Amino acid sequence: MPQSVIPKKDTRGRTRTVGAAVALAALAAGAATGAGPAAARPAQNPAAAPAAAADCGAAHRIEQKLSTGTTWRMCWRYHKDAGLTLADVSYQPPGETSPIKVLSSARLGQIHVPYDDGQNEYQDLTQAGFAQGLMDLKPSECPGGTLKTVKVPNAWDPSRERVKGLCTTTRSRGHAYRMQGDSANKVYQKQGKDLLVYTVNQTGWYEYITEWRFQDDGTISMNVGATGSLSPFDYDAGDGRGWPLGKGAKDYATSHAHNVFWRLGFALDGSSKGRVEQYDSKVTPPARGGEGPRNTTTRTRVTHELAGDARNMRWWRMVSATGKNKDGHKRSYEIVPGPSAKYPGRAYTRHDVYFTEYDKCEQFASDNLGACPAGHGKSVDKWVDGQRLKRPVVWVNVGFHHIARDEDQQPMPVHWQGFTLAPRDVTAMNPLTPAELADQNGGPENGS
Repeated sequence: MPQSVIPKKDTRGRTRTVGAAVALAALAAGAATGAGPAAARPAQNPAAAPAAAADCGAAHRIEQKLSTGTTWRMCWRYHKDAGLTLADVSYQPPGETSPIKVLSSARLGQIHVPYDDGQNEYQDLTQAGFAQGLMDLKPSECPGGTLKTVKVPNAWDPSRERVKGLCTTTRSRGHAYRMQGDSANKVYQKQGKDLLVYTVNQTGWYEYITEWRFQDDGTISMNVGATGSLSPFDYDAGDGRGWPLGKGAKDYATSHAHNVFWRLGFALDGSSKGRVEQYDSKVTPPARGGEGPRNTTTRTRVTHELAGDARNMRWWRMVSATGKNKDGHKRSYEIVPGPSAKYPGRAYTRHDVYFTEYDKCEQFASDNLGACPAGHGKSVDKWVDGQRLKRPVVWVNVGFHHIARDEDQQPMPVHWQGFTLAPRDVTAMNPLTPAELADQNGGPENGS
């Protein structure tokens, strides 16, 4: 297997092999960017909006028209720490005459891996060489797609500066919809198609699949899948915080967490000045004489920075500042968190979503490497300090508590964690509506 690029103190032996010069350089970088004390944000001029990206050129452009008629367009770059970065993401379904801008930027914001015994804790993006571990992919790993060559910035290993590590392909996902109607004499159904964009990055004994899935109905799913193998140095029967693997109860794999953050810059209809809304529903017992419980949904405008917690019947959406669909409704995208095991051990992992005002120095959710002024907090929880949201940045945190099992060896099956952005009023109707139903917008006169 290829050499690891994890140049850091590692009492559990997560490191495989690494050159001394690389190790010293990375340790110095880690020491210079350690978490700082909680501090109020110093007075400074308001941050400028992110500059509009120039044309990315053919080599860095992804454009895919799916068989169902939807086209996705975006630019890609490769960041020296964060890995794959997508920019200027737009969506053009059938019936729309021009692309609808959705995201200005999208990438990972951190992978935080603390072990249950408290002896090891990793910041995989900023300290453990995540981006340097980009893997060469074989054509069989990108079925029916295209492998793109990635130039790894500041490559620690000159022989691995250019890697065939980015796959773009399409995949069927099953039913997009099915409707038989009242008369039962015709079935309307369509099989959905997705554009997949992904890389594989090796960090120690783990290999992370970073997958972006763009559906033909406008939905975007962001997932990280951890695979590879359990570290052979994790088997410590004396720590009391593991699960027995192998014969009997001799070898225990130490349990740990994977807390994955994503960093998103929205640009619905080309504007970064979208607004954030939170929705909460409350179910109350039936009123006297009523037939059933009542459900009341309330909307709260999120006007200032927020550290939000997912709850039953709570959700958030990013609303366009300028654009409306053909029905005159504001376009928006709903944030749909996936299953998560929230890790309470660090302040920055105690919330599911953060909305912060754009600041060019705020680049990573923890162990931030951005060039921030003195006194500026080093993690996303410190950035929620009351600023008014004018150009919101969204940070989504999804945790997974990995208690190993016999089936994790060998190799380890992929365990996925992630979330979805669901279009809400981006188009006036289902963008895949068949032509003969196109007039059924609003209350149908004679049923479906």
